[in-house]
Amino acid sequence: MVRSSDSLEIELARVLRVDDDPASRLTLKTVLQAGGYHVDAAASAAEAFGKLDDCEYELVLSDLQMESPEAGLKVLAHARMKDYKPATAIVTTYRSKATENGKVSVLIESEDVPELLSKVAGMISDRARRRVNRELKLAGIG
Repeated sequence: MVRSSDSLEIELARVLRVDDDPASRLTLKTVLQAGGYHVDAAASAAEAFGKLDDCEYELVLSDLQMESPEAGLKVLAHARMKDYKPATAIVTTYRSKATENGKVSVLIESEDVPELLSKVAGMISDRARRRVNRELKLAGIG
């Protein structure tokens, strides 16, 4: 792809925010966009499944309880099955010990915006590192 010197294309990391609460969904979407991310939003697990199938995301942030108590975990499980392997996390405004297969899920509390943005950047960076390592192994270099 040839780029003119007049324009610079920057590809922002794509984040999918899943939450059935419109205020929470919009607030975190706005914060993440201000932090420099491209953010898509879904209001249900079913909507999130469609977006995960249509686009590639670096990170999926889901509320835990939506249309069912385990809807958020189902979203993360679906995301983890994708070939592009996005980073995943539960975002909540209350403390929870959500488990999946006996393992504690990642939990981000949305009250501390700088800490939240730092955790988001860290998860996207970790995902990029894992992806590079996986591609190096496939190429027989790693």
